[in-house]
Amino acid sequence: MTTIDRVETRAVSVRLHTPFVTALRRTETTDTVVVTVTDSDGRVGWGEAPQVWQVTGESLAGATACIETMLAPVLLGHALDDRDDLAAVAGAVQRAVARNFGAKAAIDAALHDLVARAEGTSVAALLSGRPDGIPERLTTDVTLSAGAAAALADTARERVAAGFTTLKMKVGTDASTDVQRVASVRDAVGPGVAIRLDANQGWTREEAVTVIRALEAADLGVEFVEQPVVADDVEGLAWVRARVGLPVMADESCYGHHDLERIIRLGAADLVNVKLAKCGSLTLGRALLRRAEEAGLGTIVGSMMESHIGVGAAAALVAAQPTTRTPDLDAAWWSLESPVEGGIGYSANEIRMPSDPGSGIRGWATAG
Repeated sequence: MTTIDRVETRAVSVRLHTPFVTALRRTETTDTVVVTVTDSDGRVGWGEAPQVWQVTGESLAGATACIETMLAPVLLGHALDDRDDLAAVAGAVQRAVARNFGAKAAIDAALHDLVARAEGTSVAALLSGRPDGIPERLTTDVTLSAGAAAALADTARERVAAGFTTLKMKVGTDASTDVQRVASVRDAVGPGVAIRLDANQGWTREEAVTVIRALEAADLGVEFVEQPVVADDVEGLAWVRARVGLPVMADESCYGHHDLERIIRLGAADLVNVKLAKCGSLTLGRALLRRAEEAGLGTIVGSMMESHIGVGAAAALVAAQPTTRTPDLDAAWWSLESPVEGGIGYSANEIRMPSDPGSGIRGWATAG
């Protein structure tokens, strides 16, 4: 019988090649807790819990304490011979603590990694239940950090020259100049590049309507506007959506089933952004994507500022349950280096899925 023998955590800080700036924060590093779960056969599964004070409220210290104090005891000695064992222990992890979704997502990803390795298949194939048909590559957008119009235009040209065809602009820092910045980027890249906006809760209801209507009037070809108002104001999200024509996406307003059902009931969004660090589980993430599409909502899968480990788990989710729009999985692209050997990689606007079993991670990078 295969059992779970060891659970270890390591705080990791990965430098970014460019500062990442939104309406909520500015960072030059990805700060995260990496989790490894080792079974009695010596296999190692990998997961990640990113520190995102301004969104999920989770910290390195909090995620580490949750994993070591509450989640590891649930795992140690538990059988992990098959998918039934995986479902049982993954369910126990979800019940062990309230919230702490990043910590739970890290453990959940590591467990899926272990079982996939034992079966000699990928995490995506394990999650989907299909032994084949999993894509070798996925397309991702790339984020343009909040900034001045001229600088954004220059960066947009660089990103398009690097092979990206969908740009996600961070707005919400100044409602009076947001339209000007979007116009500057559109002028820089021309009509053939998709532009989507993320306000990261930066506008009031009234500002959101004013800015979005101005974007519509300017005919700037915006794909959708993500999270225009504060996360808890789902009624405000619905209020904005009822007054504009551009599609509205819920991100920080949507963590799990309860949030999604509320969004559906209120007609608060046209699309939802599913993230593992918000929902806490690959299985739940897949269920949220299915439910959203069933309700007629568009979908993407996104990530926090995570390394190749967390983005790899999110990419496996997309490979198992394709989204209706290009996913937002560029987070690890910002890293100067990966903390691990193996796993996903980037080539222009594509994520290369691992060919090795599980997550494809072979161990810590030499510099790690």
